[in-house]
Amino acid sequence: MKPIDRKIYLASKSPRRRELLRQIGVEFELLTLRNDTPRGPDVTELVHPGEAAIDYVARVANEKAAFGWNMVQHRRLTLRPVLAADTTVTIDGHILGKPASPAEAMEMLERLSGRTHQVLTAIAVHHTDMQRQITQVSQVRFAKLSPASIKAYCSTPEPYDKAGGYGLQGMAALFVEHIEGSHSGIVGLPLFETAQLLREAGIPLA
Repeated sequence: MKPIDRKIYLASKSPRRRELLRQIGVEFELLTLRNDTPRGPDVTELVHPGEAAIDYVARVANEKAAFGWNMVQHRRLTLRPVLAADTTVTIDGHILGKPASPAEAMEMLERLSGRTHQVLTAIAVHHTDMQRQITQVSQVRFAKLSPASIKAYCSTPEPYDKAGGYGLQGMAALFVEHIEGSHSGIVGLPLFETAQLLREAGIPLA
């Protein structure tokens, strides 16, 4: 009897998503989506005019999964499920992406200080006869942050590859008063929903 193929493809460069998949025992190979091709990024993360945050993350996650699945077929790789994800932070209807400078990171944290914001992570799985997507939304309340603590945090490398300018798995955990939702979703991959989609794609999980 042929052994069950338990491996997937992960269309993400995020080390945090790799760690979370390992946490639940999912084996994976990386599919690298490029940002610096002559024609631009493989999948653009620009927000469309008037696009709501929940539509934005779902679209980007689906586009990443679709691009990864096309890559699998084009390269004639073993056909396995492709998992992709996208995370964004929103407050007052504004989407906060990854800050490009210390000034932008400090502005984001000043806006989040003492208030509740939303973290949205969309996951998408594409396979031979499957295209499924789920978005998980969490509420995060920050304590009131001092200018000194914001400046100190933004002098570290942590804010600059993360939506909203902070990472829950790092020093910014000290900022958080309350969470309602999924801890792993805030980090970048909601594990309950991820397991649900991977089971639907035929990956055996506990």
